[in-house]
Amino acid sequence: MSSAEHERLLRRARMQDAALFRYRLIGPALEEGLSTKQRGKVVRGIAGQVHAGPGGRGVQVSRKTIDRWIRAWRTGGFEALLPSDRKCEPVTAGSVLAMAAALKRENMERTAAQVRRIMVAQAGDAPSERTLQRHFAREDLVTARGSAVFGRFEAEAPNVLWVADVLHGPLIGEKKTYLFAFPDDHSRFITGHRWGWSEDSLHLAAAFKRAVAARGLPRTLYVDNGACFVNETTAVTCAKLGIRITHSPPYRPLEGRGKIERFFETVRGQFLVEISPDGKPAPGRRVPAGLEQLNGWFTTWAEHEYHVRVHSSTEATPLARWSAGTPRYIPAAQLDAAFLWQAIRTVAARTATIKFQGVPGHWK
Repeated sequence: MSSAEHERLLRRARMQDAALFRYRLIGPALEEGLSTKQRGKVVRGIAGQVHAGPGGRGVQVSRKTIDRWIRAWRTGGFEALLPSDRKCEPVTAGSVLAMAAALKRENMERTAAQVRRIMVAQAGDAPSERTLQRHFAREDLVTARGSAVFGRFEAEAPNVLWVADVLHGPLIGEKKTYLFAFPDDHSRFITGHRWGWSEDSLHLAAAFKRAVAARGLPRTLYVDNGACFVNETTAVTCAKLGIRITHSPPYRPLEGRGKIERFFETVRGQFLVEISPDGKPAPGRRVPAGLEQLNGWFTTWAEHEYHVRVHSSTEATPLARWSAGTPRYIPAAQLDAAFLWQAIRTVAARTATIKFQGVPGHWK
C-alpha cells in the first residue's frame, strides 16, 4: 500500500469517528414519537452540554448545528454525517488516550488526576484532567458509586429493544462453541441466534446480520461491555442502520439484562441438558457432528418449542407477541453496505497475508 493510500484510509477512519460522534449526539432527538415541541426540548438539552468529542476533546455544539446534522441524517443517513477532511484531525493522540484508559482499567479507583500524575511521571506530559475525565466517561470507565434499586422494565412493542449477549456452549471436536442471541425485550422472541467458534466481532456481525434480515430493524440494541460489543465496527454498523446502541453500566452487568440471563438459563435447562458438554458420547446426551448440526438442532428447538410455549411473565407465546408488531425491513444492498468492514493492516511479506480480527488470510 502506498503512503498516499495509507494516509487516505487514516483520514477516512478519522472522518468515520467524527460521524459516529455526531450520530451518537443526535440519537436522542431521532427517537420516534417525539412531537416538535418535545424534540426541540431534547435538542436544547444537547446544545446546553459539553460532550466528549473525537479524541476526548470537550465539544459544545450549537442548536443550529444539531438541527443541521439531524437534517443530514434524515436525507443521507450515516454517510451524510461524514465531515470534510480538515475537520477531523485528532487533538489528542489515540495512543495517549489508550495509555490513560489502560492505567484506569488497571486500578478503577484511580482518579483522572492520579492517572495524569502517573502519565507525566512516565512520559513527561499528559492531557488535562478534564480531557481524561471526558475520555473515561466515553469509555464507560467511570467508577460506580453508591447503590441503585432496579425496577422491572419492558419495551412497549416488538423491535423497540433487542438485547444481545453470548452464551458459552459445549465442545465439538475439542473446540468450544459460543451462542450469540438477540431476544426481543417486549415479546421474549429470539430474533436471531447463531452458534460459532469464537466470541468475536466477526461472529457477532454474522449473527446480527441474519437477525436484521429475517426480523427487521430494532430501534435500540442493548449490550454489555464485552470486547465484541464495544468494537467500533459494531457501533458504525448500528449507526448506518439507524439503530441506537447502548451498553449496560460497568460493574453492574445485570442491570436491565435479566431477561437474556433468564433465557440462557432456559437454554441450559431445556436444550443444552440434552447435549454432551465435552463432545464425548454419554448416556442421554447427543453429540453434534459439527457446528451446522448444532445450529440446526437449536433452530428446531427455538421455533417448535421455545417460541410457541406460553411465557410465564407475559402469559403469551413469544411468537404471538412478536407477530403483533410491524417490522421495518431494508433492502438487501443497504444491509450489505452497513455490514461492510474496513480496516488498515500490514501485509506479511513472507506469506502475503494480513490478519483481520485475529484471523490470517487473503482478505479483500
